[in-house]
Amino acid sequence: MKQIFWKIKFKNIKSIIKTGGKMKVKVILTENIKGVGKKDEIVEVKDGYANNFLFAQKKGIPATPENINKLKSKNEKIKKDHDNDVKKANELKELLVSKEIVLKVKAGNNGKVFGSVGGKEIADAIKEQLNLEVDKKKVSTDARMKELGEHNIEIKLHPEVKAVIKVKLEGQE
Repeated sequence: MKQIFWKIKFKNIKSIIKTGGKMKVKVILTENIKGVGKKDEIVEVKDGYANNFLFAQKKGIPATPENINKLKSKNEKIKKDHDNDVKKANELKELLVSKEIVLKVKAGNNGKVFGSVGGKEIADAIKEQLNLEVDKKKVSTDARMKELGEHNIEIKLHPEVKAVIKVKLEGQE
């Protein structure tokens, strides 16, 4: 019954192209398929493959003008959200770069810190001193500081935006 429905539906679709005696269909993929394409990509496949595999297992939908418009609007929304995230990350970067974080830690007379200062302590200090929320996982993993003084630490605010902040370690009295 399903195959008959799809065949009837395909008679009305202009995306069927006759090439070399083989019928090809344009399909919008709903998930990544190895050797065919990635999710939300419009690909051209043989009609049997489309009917018997892609549509039957809900891995693709016909590339009708209506579905193509839905895909375009979805991609525009994703791009708009991505641009907003990058803009917010850049604003946060400007705030972080202009400030200096000061941490008071226990240290010996030679300037060596007892233990080390890592991402969690830096994230907590940013929250306490600047009232900005930064995830401890975003702080560079090689940011374990073991000596007093100034250090430059990289924070990944977004995959495209990184900020380098100054962290000053001072000994407690």
